[in-house]
Amino acid sequence: MRVRVFYHDKCFDGACSASLFTRFHRECVSADAAYEYHGLVHRAGALFDESEFTGDENVIVDFKYSASPRITWWFDHHLSAFLTPQDQENFKACQRDPACAARKFFDPTYTSCTSFLAHIASTRFAFNTAPVADLIHWANIVDGALYESPEAAVEMAAPAMKLTLIIESTQDPEFIPRLIPLLTEMPLAEVLAQPFVAGLLPPLLERHREAIELIRARSEERDGTIFFDITDHLLEGFNKFIPYYLHPQATYSIGLSKSSFRTKVAVGSNPWTKADPTKMVNLAQVCERYGGGGHARVGAISFSPDKADQARAAAAEIVAELRAKNPLA
Repeated sequence: MRVRVFYHDKCFDGACSASLFTRFHRECVSADAAYEYHGLVHRAGALFDESEFTGDENVIVDFKYSASPRITWWFDHHLSAFLTPQDQENFKACQRDPACAARKFFDPTYTSCTSFLAHIASTRFAFNTAPVADLIHWANIVDGALYESPEAAVEMAAPAMKLTLIIESTQDPEFIPRLIPLLTEMPLAEVLAQPFVAGLLPPLLERHREAIELIRARSEERDGTIFFDITDHLLEGFNKFIPYYLHPQATYSIGLSKSSFRTKVAVGSNPWTKADPTKMVNLAQVCERYGGGGHARVGAISFSPDKADQARAAAAEIVAELRAKNPLA
């Protein structure tokens, strides 16, 4: 059996989810399957190419829903899991079919897709999660921004944080597929020590330090909201906690960045804010108005590279809205 696993690319939780699915599938479904990995990214326009769903089984983890009948497994935890109302209706119809519902799962209350997948695998298929407990723990911390402080998030002492830096920064399409199987085979410190991984870290740490200084120079905090525009640098993969490290009193952050395939508006909230959670804006809903999505506390919008003016206009509208709704005012 050939299993193609599609995962949220350049994302620690996406890679962990793909690795956990592989181990679960091998132990509980098919011991002799061969696995292939394909990263998916949020971009303007179509997110899926059905011609790539060529496996005997095709799996999507930590990414939006596809109504394609070729998709045999799906796990996601994002509030904005459905691109269209038609996709959501397709999923609801799937849940009324026991065979389909037994393989497609959605629950936005989970901190990470890895923890959600682990719950389903253990409760529905008797998968033993004990050997991967540390991976699940770190997927929750990274995807849920559950760091004890901005310093812990930005100074990156833990192996999981260093792996996150590499995963989010790599431009090598073969790197994450090579990394994925290791994440459930050895401790994260050993994964980090692998020669093909360890050699990437020193220049990325230097680039990380440069990103801190660039965002320090470009960011402005006013009325509880940070804004910065670094679209003149190809630096999309920066640590999203840098703004709060630099402006710890802020509640929200909006950052404009650019890569080869998109202009991105990143919209986030300070995990360490003292604001009343009931007064916080649902950022997934804000991003959905512009074709993006995410979670209640963090989201993003993708525009094509030639739509930078539209991205900048959307960012300006969101900045104005969040500054007007400062929960600490």
